[in-house]
Amino acid sequence: MAEDYTDPSGNTAQFRAFVDSPEPAASAAAPSRLPLIAGGTVAAVVVIALVAWIALG
Repeated sequence: MAEDYTDPSGNTAQFRAFVDSPEPAASAAAPSRLPLIAGGTVAAVVVIALVAWIALG
């Protein structure tokens, strides 16, 4: 290890500034997962219907 190495966690002022920093606002506006769930359900029904049609046809 280098002789002039300084531990970044040793600086109390920088650690307190990190802890006191505000949370990003983007996490509050999470996109809805409803279209993804609906699309997955429709795809599953189509695949099941296709397999049943091939098996019975």
